[in-house]
Amino acid sequence: MPINYYIFLSLTLFTIGIVGILIRRNAIIVFMCIEIMLNAVNLLLVAFSKMHHLQGAAAMPTAGTDGQIFVFFIMVVAAAEVTVGLAIIVMMFRNIHSIDINFLNRLKH
Repeated sequence: MPINYYIFLSLTLFTIGIVGILIRRNAIIVFMCIEIMLNAVNLLLVAFSKMHHLQGAAAMPTAGTDGQIFVFFIMVVAAAEVTVGLAIIVMMFRNIHSIDINFLNRLKH
């Protein structure tokens, strides 16, 4: 499959994530849009790693897995981010009974 398909899909996912962050005010939906953007980058990383492996002359059995290893570490960090972020959102909901991110500006004072 050509790399153009992966680029187009990743660009579409990243655009959906950016539009979701800019338009929505619900903290959970904004959080999900950030995860969509991370997955779009992960898709490109794996696609470019595979493309680089196919163009190389080395016939090693583990060649082309560099991108997948980076994606694995990115997903581990993203899982930790989700854990901390959801804990913050739950505590925010318990204290102010809302998950609207515009309300957070009023908490400064």
